[in-house]
Amino acid sequence: MGTKTDDVAGVETGAEAKSDEETVDVTKTTDVTKADEPAKADVEADDQAVAEDEEGDDLPEAELEAERDASGVGQGAAAVVSAGLGIVSLTGSWVSTVAAARETLTGQLQTSSSASVATQVREVYGDAWSVTALVGGLFALVALIVGVVVLARPAFGAPGKPQAPWIKSVAWAGVALGVVGLLLAIAKYTDLLLGLPSTS
Repeated sequence: MGTKTDDVAGVETGAEAKSDEETVDVTKTTDVTKADEPAKADVEADDQAVAEDEEGDDLPEAELEAERDASGVGQGAAAVVSAGLGIVSLTGSWVSTVAAARETLTGQLQTSSSASVATQVREVYGDAWSVTALVGGLFALVALIVGVVVLARPAFGAPGKPQAPWIKSVAWAGVALGVVGLLLAIAKYTDLLLGLPSTS
């Protein structure tokens, strides 16, 4: 009888020991899980912060790309303006026509009928032609300046955005036309080209 009682007591003691071990294991597992939760929360917060930083980095790049596109449009328009002004300097404009007509009228009013032929030619025609050359030279000078500014713009802009080839071509055309127009205007204004006819 004593042996059976001891066996039962031993079994119960073993069962209690196992129950205590399971309780300890469960407690440890719960503690580990609770300890992991803040770490997981921190990792998720870090991932979210990284994603927000990446999104924030995308915005300046998009804005920079928009600025580059706007700069390209402006350079293209300026190049076209330069070429147009160069053509106007060679072919003439209504500004030069009106200025020449006004100078002719002024010369007729200020020149008496008794003046010499050379004086009348110079006052009525020579001054008008000089004014035409002067206006054409101003157009050519503006075309030259605008073309040079367009060609030099990439050196002062965004380094990662090359200038479009067609912008360079049109700008160079404006510079060339401006130089030719300016040289012709100077030659005409100084009577090196198409001077006044001799009246002697």
